[in-house]
Amino acid sequence: MSLTRKMLRDMRNNKTQFIAIFMMALIGIFAYCGVCSEYYGLEQTSSDFYSETNLADGWIYNTTITDDAVDEIDNFSTGSERQLVIQSVGEFENDPDITLHFLENNTISKFYLVEGEELNLSDDSGVWLDKRFANAQNLTVGDNITFKLNGLEIEKEIKGIGYSPEYVYEASPTTIIPDFKDMGFAYLSHEAFPMDIQYNALLVKFNQSPEDFKDSLDDSVDYLSFTKQADHVSVSQFNEEMAQHKMIGDVFPLLFIAVTFLTLLTTMTRIVSHQRTQIGVLKAVGYKNRTIILHFMSYGFWLVLAGAILGLVTGPMVIPNLFYPTMSSRYSLPEWHPGFDNTFIIVAAAMVISSLLVSYWAARNISKENPANTMRPKAPNVSSSGVLEKSGFWKKLGFNLRWNYRDAKRNRFRALMAIIGVMGCVGLLICAFGMDDSMDNLASWEYDDISHFESKLFINSNATFSDIDEVADEVNGSTIMEQAIEIKAHGNEKTAMILSLNETDLISQTDKYQNPINLTSTDISLSAKVAETLGVDVGDSIKWHIVGSDDWVECKITNIHGEPMSQGIILSADKLEDLDLNFTPTSILSDEKVDDDYDSIKSVSTIGEMMENWDEMSGSIMMLVSIIIIFAVLLAIVVLYNLGILSFTEIEREIATLKVLGFKTRDLRKLLLTQNLFFTGIGFLLGIPLGFYLMTLIMNAAGETIYYIPSLTWGNIALSAVITFTISIAVNLLFSGKIKNLNMVEALKDVE
Repeated sequence: MSLTRKMLRDMRNNKTQFIAIFMMALIGIFAYCGVCSEYYGLEQTSSDFYSETNLADGWIYNTTITDDAVDEIDNFSTGSERQLVIQSVGEFENDPDITLHFLENNTISKFYLVEGEELNLSDDSGVWLDKRFANAQNLTVGDNITFKLNGLEIEKEIKGIGYSPEYVYEASPTTIIPDFKDMGFAYLSHEAFPMDIQYNALLVKFNQSPEDFKDSLDDSVDYLSFTKQADHVSVSQFNEEMAQHKMIGDVFPLLFIAVTFLTLLTTMTRIVSHQRTQIGVLKAVGYKNRTIILHFMSYGFWLVLAGAILGLVTGPMVIPNLFYPTMSSRYSLPEWHPGFDNTFIIVAAAMVISSLLVSYWAARNISKENPANTMRPKAPNVSSSGVLEKSGFWKKLGFNLRWNYRDAKRNRFRALMAIIGVMGCVGLLICAFGMDDSMDNLASWEYDDISHFESKLFINSNATFSDIDEVADEVNGSTIMEQAIEIKAHGNEKTAMILSLNETDLISQTDKYQNPINLTSTDISLSAKVAETLGVDVGDSIKWHIVGSDDWVECKITNIHGEPMSQGIILSADKLEDLDLNFTPTSILSDEKVDDDYDSIKSVSTIGEMMENWDEMSGSIMMLVSIIIIFAVLLAIVVLYNLGILSFTEIEREIATLKVLGFKTRDLRKLLLTQNLFFTGIGFLLGIPLGFYLMTLIMNAAGETIYYIPSLTWGNIALSAVITFTISIAVNLLFSGKIKNLNMVEALKDVE
């Protein structure tokens, strides 16, 4: 009981340091459990949604899926499920695109109902609509809506509203973020199809690997394209988002947990060193070494346990709710809630157990001493003269530098802890600022270096060439063609985009280092991201085809270009014609701000709107950057303050001796400041590559759609330096009073 009272008294007398230990344990577990809870929530929710709706393992597309093709698939993939679909794009009022699914049955990729009646495929009068589209268009169950399909009008009553596992992410045809006013999906009975039924898609569930299934499919059936589940645009985009969040959850909190132990070790080392006399008295009155060590081990144990439990509870309650509003604007899931994993408890328990080991490490040495020696002040560390001290250069150094060099040499472990602590803080700052710089650089690359147009006009699918030419002439624009393609090379496959254009100065091309390049009318250029994925380079051959066409093209790559947001092939309209493919314009670029409405134009996006969409899409990353910066600053304050106290405690006798010899308080403060700045400088330099490495890990986890170039401006490096060194200097100033009020008699007296 007396030792418990002593522990509480010590905690009260050193409340700042122990609050820091509690806060670091809390922040470390809070960040880990919070970020991972957000990730596991996404993973568990999407997995349950995919399982409940029986998401397809693959999608086979052809102009017509024949009965013979289905029979062939049944022959090499027995026991699997099939679902025939007529998939076609219809137009709704004000020209949004609606992907219509006409079904005989819905056992695969099932419609997930949230309002209205269950999907009834014998009811040819109803339609079951995308909830996000219905909300954007203010549609409800019972409303009648009309679609245009191949020039025919289809009027149906909305019987149900819900979600589909194939549309967790919906790629917008006009913006980089989903705009549900312009797109959506609908499920209908096959009996509602207004023409002769010719199924063009087959959804499959198979009991073998996707690669084996595709190999058998290639040998047995003619088809246009096959998409396995992992490559489906909705699944892959959502998986890439989760992978980046998982990387952040795995890397970011580790620094906080490591610094928690560093803070605990420095604090316990200082307390044990400061209480040598008390420990000697406890030994003299009969307390065993084991009891004393357990006493000091309990200091960190209770604080870390309290911080870990609080972080374990509050992290999943707070952090996911910071990210989900932004995520839910881009992805469509029926539920959004944090997840839980046993690793949360394991990490928290490991942290608590490790705190016991750290506290034991701090107190172990003093247990080896007898009571008489323990009551005496600890003998100062000694070190022999090194090469530097024996050189002539040593004599040219001032007292400040020589004293700090020898002090650091005598207390190597303290110096190492200071450097590691600062390095972790700087690493977080550099990572956060680097992510911000990389996102800004990506936007500048896309909207300044590559795109020079003011407006992008998206062409209606039923527009004639004369209509397109008329609009292009009126807005002084240039037509381009953007289509989804599939590329094959070296046994690898990749879904990408093709950009075909006439000669224009409204779009420029760059290499992967953002340097301008000129592509001729005979060039075929592949983006660097796709080239890395397929393992190809200039001079290699690739095969590709436009999705929806069975005309495969084989050609050689003549250039590799860099493109931040749209990965694929760039070639001229003339080169496309040479490959026996038709140049079919999908957009018109203009350097004018177009406000007029044209019958042949679906919608218009300005460069300003595109940049706003980018800012919205990168909102979750920017929030993360802000959180990292706040935690990094907090971390720097705690680490430097604790190391400052430890340093002052270890050299208290030396400071008192120097005061007796006539050194002024300002001189002694300068000694400590020099040492602090020296360790901070080393930690800062080592923290830059650490932060850049962490930033690269997180950026590389963004997936294959966006091509990041990790970048860091000198301005943000300088800002990181200002933050770090300002905190270092501010912490040093806090010790001015301790130096000024130092009791020299108590610090210098010997225990007899």
